[in-house]
Formats: sequence, structure tokens, C-alpha cells
Amino acid sequence: MRQIDKDHSGSITADELQQALSNGSWTPFNPETVRLMIGMFDRDNSGAIEFNEFEALWQYVTDWQRTFRSYDQDNSGTIDRQELKTGYRLSERMYTLLITKFDRSDKGSINFDDFIQCCLILQILTNAFRSRDRNLNGWITIGYEDFLGMVFSLNMN
Repeated sequence: MRQIDKDHSGSITADELQQALSNGSWTPFNPETVRLMIGMFDRDNSGAIEFNEFEALWQYVTDWQRTFRSYDQDNSGTIDRQELKTGYRLSERMYTLLITKFDRSDKGSINFDDFIQCCLILQILTNAFRSRDRNLNGWITIGYEDFLGMVFSLNMN
């Protein structure tokens, strides 16, 4: 942690974490992904990661690296449409939407940092949907204001 804590404050800021992480494409780690991860592990709501929080966050990133490598079947360092299909059962239209939304490099594939963000958002939305899918059949009926309330209450720090 000391190597990452450049200002020696005893905590890791979003900028420090972004500089410490690598997405494998020689571009800065996605700041939105960093923000989501800090929001998940910043238990004291300080806006930074303390030492006790950092250990859990680093393990989380390590676990995501393993997951990413399991998807990246061709070892290209990115996840393409076919590789993304190995983890999710969605329509072709949805795969196109996910690739378009999370492909910041415009190469038709998703880098490590964007893959984390994609999966986090899918998980958050899936959990919100499941909480209303009382019959567990993949369908919900929801009014507009109820939908807005559901979306705005999601924890996407």
C-alpha cells in the first residue's frame, strides 16, 4: 500500500488507485471503474481506501483478473463478443449493446477495467431485477415511477 499511497496520507485516493492499476492496454484505468470499486470498499465513506479496506479491494481486483483471464480464451488481453457469451445468456442485441457501451477503445472488445465495470453494473441491475421478479420467470411488471425509484436507489457509488 505504501507504494501506491504517493502522498503518504495513509489512504489511497481514486487518482492513486487509478495510477496503480493496469488494464493491459497502456491506457489509464477507467476512472468510473475505480470510482465504483472505491465506493464498494470505502466503509467509512472517506472517499479513499484505508489500509484495512485496501487489502479487501486488492483481493477483489486479483479475483477479477482471474475471471478476466478465464473469459479471454484467445489471450488477447481483451474480451470480444464470443468470449463475453461464455458468461452470460443474453440476446445478440444485448451483446452488441454491452460491447458498444463498454468498449472505450472502439476495437469491438472490452479491456480489463471496462470488463469489471460491465460485470459490476450487470450484477447491480440483475440484483435489482431479481428483487422484483417474484415468480422467478425473468419478467416483472413495473410502473414508471417505481422503475425510477428502483434505478435511483441502486448502489452504483
